[in-house]
Amino acid sequence: MNPVRVLLVDDQDLLRGALRTVLEADPRIEVVEDVGEGRAAIEVVRFHRVDVVLMDIRMPGLDGVSATEEITRLSPSTRVLILTTFDADELVVAAVRAGASGYLTKDTRPAELCRAVHDVAAGTSALAPGVAAKVIGMLRHAPGADAHVLDALTPREVEVFDLIVAGRSNAEIGERLYLTQNTVKTHVRALLRKLGLRDRVHVVIYAYEHGLVRTK
Repeated sequence: MNPVRVLLVDDQDLLRGALRTVLEADPRIEVVEDVGEGRAAIEVVRFHRVDVVLMDIRMPGLDGVSATEEITRLSPSTRVLILTTFDADELVVAAVRAGASGYLTKDTRPAELCRAVHDVAAGTSALAPGVAAKVIGMLRHAPGADAHVLDALTPREVEVFDLIVAGRSNAEIGERLYLTQNTVKTHVRALLRKLGLRDRVHVVIYAYEHGLVRTK
């Protein structure tokens, strides 16, 4: 299996060095480059294959939110994992809406960071528990339910959609719907394509934004 190719983006040289050391200790991760600001990150992605960008959110010049938006537009296959000191402000939602597939705080343990990189590269999401709650809390004032936004999905894809929003893994979805994991993955890819979403975390955001989350 090819290693996950990672780009590090942070304006603090010392932190970038520490992150490189942590990631390169994992033989399944390759650090392609490390840069100190958003525009340099965009140029790296423009000319090199990058699987995951580990992105600081507050930087001089082009910030992490704007850089994320441009990188995900330029390279749809590249996933962005935001790493920041701040775990509870408006930038949480802004980064996810810009295309970030994960959001972790800088006190994340090394093993958890590496696991998050692999998860994001595999197409799942990584959100620190407090961050996930913040994202959902900021979206609770969504408009009334609009089920018509799911009209493009088949009935089975709608079931998969609902279970993703409920936080179920592919294995749990397969068990619930009596499907193989490969079949679940096929349905997930199809609904992401039809709804124009990047990954599972954006399915949850989409559901809250359109009032599709069922409350008990």
